[in-house]
Amino acid sequence: MGGCVNQVDEGQEMAGRLSNKHCLITGTGGSIGRASALWFAREGARVIGCDINAERASVTEAMVHEAGGDMVSLHPLDLTSETACQRLVDFALKYGPIDVLFNNAAMAYFAWIEDMDVATFRRTLDEEVTIVFLLCKTAWPHLIARAKSSVINVASMVAHQPNSIVPGIAHTAAKGAVWSMTRQLAMEGGPHGVRVNSISPGPVMSNQTAASFTDPARWAVIGKKVMLGRVGQPEDIAGAAVFLASDESSWITGADLRVDGGVTAW
Repeated sequence: MGGCVNQVDEGQEMAGRLSNKHCLITGTGGSIGRASALWFAREGARVIGCDINAERASVTEAMVHEAGGDMVSLHPLDLTSETACQRLVDFALKYGPIDVLFNNAAMAYFAWIEDMDVATFRRTLDEEVTIVFLLCKTAWPHLIARAKSSVINVASMVAHQPNSIVPGIAHTAAKGAVWSMTRQLAMEGGPHGVRVNSISPGPVMSNQTAASFTDPARWAVIGKKVMLGRVGQPEDIAGAAVFLASDESSWITGADLRVDGGVTAW
């Protein structure tokens, strides 16, 4: 459970891998969203963020500015609303064309199937799948017009294999849908130069998972499948997103990048 090996130092100058790119990142108040906003900005991107939690989103925006980066944010914002998605796209377009859409925001609710009620199952799908569909649909005409744009969705290792520790009947369904939708969007976007890929994180330390990963008994079970022997950090996912947003991945589309410490390789 050691620290992340690829974290960018706060004092590091911008490398410019995302220079002149306007990057829309959702959920920038969360752990992965914040790490991504900071890293994207360090690479020269103008970051447009949003989050349903206004306080956390404001902190991220301030952190980017303090580090010398360029970021604006729209918060609070509930992306399960079609109107809210349109507000976000309109807000982003004020600052320039959308080069990168990083659908990071999501919220899952957990229970084994015998305890999962229909309302909670639907809520999970709404907050993990519908938000990706709505924002992709809203931004799609602008992504096509821009061409050479990149869409990055967040799937999960549970889209590829079940998890005996986490009661994730709704979460697995949602993230499997995100992965499938990613491939479909890649096919539809290809002729227009729009690349669409997903990232499947493994066990990553976040606001929502910290209780599980800091519990030695639970980590002893979860960690058995992590080949690299440590819990993932938000920066591990942010670095993958930077790669998929950059021109270095210009011939990659319809792919899922498993950033899981080797969990799904067994």
